[in-house]
Amino acid sequence: MALKKNKVKFGLTNVYYARITGWSVDGTPVYEIPVRLPGAVNLSIDANGEADNFYADNSVYYVINNNAGYSGDLEIALVPTEFATNILGEVLDGNGVLAERNDSELTEFALAFEFSGDKNKIRHWMYRCSASRPKTESSTTEESTEVKTETLSIKAAALPNGFVKSKTCESTEESVYLNWFKNVYYPSVKAKSAVATTTTTKE
Repeated sequence: MALKKNKVKFGLTNVYYARITGWSVDGTPVYEIPVRLPGAVNLSIDANGEADNFYADNSVYYVINNNAGYSGDLEIALVPTEFATNILGEVLDGNGVLAERNDSELTEFALAFEFSGDKNKIRHWMYRCSASRPKTESSTTEESTEVKTETLSIKAAALPNGFVKSKTCESTEESVYLNWFKNVYYPSVKAKSAVATTTTTKE
């Protein structure tokens, strides 16, 4: 894919999530088909873990890479019912009322998103995410209406084979780029503990 390098990035759109439904024997997750998470407003995710220096012979002898994934916030217009039930563990009762329990289990998922750029769009996948419940808030309407958004706290950890995230760049194959949100993209490179292959999706 002959694309020019971006100089800047801006905007946020095409947020998708793909629920993890199981794990293969080699630690590869099985994902469902990605689902659009509409109403993306802001994404701010910080890298966790810092490099540590090991000193010997009066100098830095070895640099230890401590990649502990990412954590931050995803702000959206409104959390969809499907996300609340499939990921946050809330349940619909017989009357179609969404109920929250104190013993609900969170479901892990992959998260995709897209930033615009001056030359081309940058698309990402984070492979093992979890989300916490958004706070409940609103306010009275005055002379003008202020939209209240909802914020999900996101944590992204590494897969058992070490992969954390991936993103497109100017050298990405066109077919991969165009199909980015149809399935969770899985790197075709060797990890330290396993060989990465295309992830099987569940219909």
